[in-house]
Amino acid sequence: MSFEVPDDRRYLESHEWATTDGDTAQVGVSDFAQDELGDVVFVELPEVGDTITAGEAFGVVESIKAVSDLYAPVSGEVVAVNETLFDRPELVNEDPYGDGWLLEVAPDADGDAEGLLDADEYDDQIA
Repeated sequence: MSFEVPDDRRYLESHEWATTDGDTAQVGVSDFAQDELGDVVFVELPEVGDTITAGEAFGVVESIKAVSDLYAPVSGEVVAVNETLFDRPELVNEDPYGDGWLLEVAPDADGDAEGLLDADEYDDQIA
């Protein structure tokens, strides 16, 4: 099976992604991750103003199969949360790189996405 791996973002080995647009980074889970999870039924996310740390858990995604921690690909302050997911968590499955995004972060100066995989490296990991 082949999974979508857009090359405009960077990936954690734990299947979260980040893409930078100006001063913020948008964060979500990969197509592979949503497929492995199965039907997502609940998402727990931090609040706007909270700080997340790269490599550390910042939330939870619950599916019919499992409850999984979400790990931060970058460090910084949460500036937006996709509140639509509270009513429609299935968007994580339906559009993991679009409407199913999780949050936006204003990365710390040192909150760089170092150690993240590029699309080719991530594709190799999930192959």
